[in-house]
Amino acid sequence: MASSPPFTIIGTPFSTFTRSITLGLTYKGLDFHQVRVVPLSDTAYENHPFGFLPTLIIHEIDGKRVDLKLRESQAIARYIDRIAPEPTLTIDHGDGHSLIAEQMWEFVSFAGAHGFPAVEMGVVKPRVAANDEGKLSDAEIRNNIAAGVERLRKFLKQSEDNMSPDGFVFAEKLSWADFFLFPLLADLRAIPEGELLSPRLLRWMEKMDQLDAVKQTKAGTLSAGARPP
Repeated sequence: MASSPPFTIIGTPFSTFTRSITLGLTYKGLDFHQVRVVPLSDTAYENHPFGFLPTLIIHEIDGKRVDLKLRESQAIARYIDRIAPEPTLTIDHGDGHSLIAEQMWEFVSFAGAHGFPAVEMGVVKPRVAANDEGKLSDAEIRNNIAAGVERLRKFLKQSEDNMSPDGFVFAEKLSWADFFLFPLLADLRAIPEGELLSPRLLRWMEKMDQLDAVKQTKAGTLSAGARPP
């Protein structure tokens, strides 16, 4: 009889934060079961005090059944890298343009705290909702999200300014910085406002597209044609 996966991830593939974590789990070859629920649902609240996604349920620690619920994406990412250090998703000082290793977590925080509101809340979600409703012209939608687009432009510029000129965010070193930014920009690329992506960001996305972890976590996302659950 096959054993159950050691981890359960609570969150729909449509969630960018959830995909950041499943990208890491998949890249490291860690087996997991995914419960595909939306934020603020009953199941989300059962696993996160504020109904957010994702939650990682750790079923065993040192051979003992614990079913520990670990919430918040950065905490989950740090746990994953600690228990499965290879292949690493953290950087060392000197990787790419970095002077200290903590610059990776700085970038991750930028993506979560500033990227999600700028990309998803300000542009992607209202664009997708308006397209699906089908009542407004493209020009009307663009007018309605104009303020969000300006905020998005600033975020994209800051992201690029904090990346190495070529390769991944930190040049040849794939890291959590890439896995936290990619789901956001994959959604953006799937809508007309993807035209704002610079040549550098498009080259980076093409490099990310080649990763098996990206291919394996694409199903159920906006970039795969899925609709909001």
